[in-house]
Amino acid sequence: MSWKRELEELERRKELARQMGGFERIERHRSKGKYTVRERIDRLLDENTFHEAGAIAGRGVYDEDGQLVDFTPGNFLTGTGRVNGRKVVVGADDFTVRGGASDGAVRGKQEYAERMAHDLQLPMIRLVDGTGGGGSVKQLEEMGHTYVPVNPAWDYVVKNMGTVPVVSACLGSVAGLGAARVTASHFSVMVAETAQLFVAGPPVVKYGVGEDLTKEQLGGVKVHRSSGAIDNVASSEDEAFEQMKAFLSYLPPNVWELPPVQKSNDDRYRKEERLLEAIPRNRRRPYKIREILPLIFDQTSIFEIGRYYGGGTVTGLARLDGHPVGFLAPDPFVGGGGLTAESCEKIERFVDLCETFHLPIVNLVDQPGMAIGLGAEKKGTIRKGVRAIAAIYQATVPMIEIILRRVFGVGGAGMSNGHGLNLRYAWPSGDWGSLPIEGGIQVAYRRQLEESENPQQLLEELTAKMEQIRSPLLTAEAFGIEEIIDPRETRPLLCEWVDDAYRLLPQQLGRTSHTMRP
Repeated sequence: MSWKRELEELERRKELARQMGGFERIERHRSKGKYTVRERIDRLLDENTFHEAGAIAGRGVYDEDGQLVDFTPGNFLTGTGRVNGRKVVVGADDFTVRGGASDGAVRGKQEYAERMAHDLQLPMIRLVDGTGGGGSVKQLEEMGHTYVPVNPAWDYVVKNMGTVPVVSACLGSVAGLGAARVTASHFSVMVAETAQLFVAGPPVVKYGVGEDLTKEQLGGVKVHRSSGAIDNVASSEDEAFEQMKAFLSYLPPNVWELPPVQKSNDDRYRKEERLLEAIPRNRRRPYKIREILPLIFDQTSIFEIGRYYGGGTVTGLARLDGHPVGFLAPDPFVGGGGLTAESCEKIERFVDLCETFHLPIVNLVDQPGMAIGLGAEKKGTIRKGVRAIAAIYQATVPMIEIILRRVFGVGGAGMSNGHGLNLRYAWPSGDWGSLPIEGGIQVAYRRQLEESENPQQLLEELTAKMEQIRSPLLTAEAFGIEEIIDPRETRPLLCEWVDDAYRLLPQQLGRTSHTMRP
């Protein structure tokens, strides 16, 4: 009367599934410096927390008596587990079975993973290693017909972008739908040397456009470090997993919950003397913004996202007295920190991320304005800039602006919603206007300079006069800036602000008015 025989058969099939693509394929996979799919899940999740769904899904071969004689497991694993104690859904490709393509019966499990994340309101983690899409042309011979493609589970892929954190790792040669699954996420990371990402692989590219390239030349880290297709690069799979864990630590499990506040050992009243000299008096001299960030935020909390794309703008996550926040900052060493087409796209996507998950935003501003010149015009920089400004204006999360130095033109003006409460504070190094005075004098006084017997002397006199007028103290006198602060007061002020921000956040929980797009 016992069900022991069936349970033994179930365990036998689970054991067959754990053999993945077999010893030979596993060893070939490992020889490339890659973990197997089950090793990846074990290294990513907290120990012994993975609960697999569809463990025995695959393709069986049966004899005349209906007994299983051979079994090929599905090449996609999914289930739930925990990351630093917090529950998540994970979906992972097994490259040792049909290279992660749909030939390995991946579709049903992949759809189930996305729906599970959506319906359980849990973060979605994708470990992508393969195409994960249409399979090979050989599959058409087996089917006897072709088909109109549909991206599996894409309705939930899109929904999840607006409801739960989605993080993806590119862990091998990822093409087509696999590449789309990597990029359809809030955070993506790619492993150097062992991973490549492309719309189509080298054979298809050679046939289609005549470019004869290796996988690394076509879609390796050197291509995508600054392409904008992925966010971060890791030197190993373990580092990629650590970055994914770090990103998730700042975010709530879904849009109906608050970001997780941690106990901080960093003094919220810390005042750094180095901030007094952080901004050079010479306005043409750049400075290292990444040395300033730990002086303001909790010291070990800085997590930068997308460093090499739109490099004039720095985006990332940090904490203030343990409270997660997003930050925008300039990198004056890259194009003076001006708004390029790429940095505008970066700002738009990042602000939408913070808006989606109700992360308050700290905007450190040193903005000379949108990039100028023929190259910038050919990229449609003004439209990209307007989209970034629109994202800032549409954001309803608490936002605070700390003006470090320049605020010029449409780009500078768009760094905060000037029609709202507009909480902003300026350092004494503040310098602002429609355009920099140095260039503006040449335009405004062009006729006088042309008619002058000594144009250089006149220019110097006009410049000296304007230097007095451009003092930020005079702007504050006219209440054109609400407050000029001692830079050393920045952290205590921000920690007080973040308390207010988190007091207001519960009123804003839920889906935003516009779903975030990749």
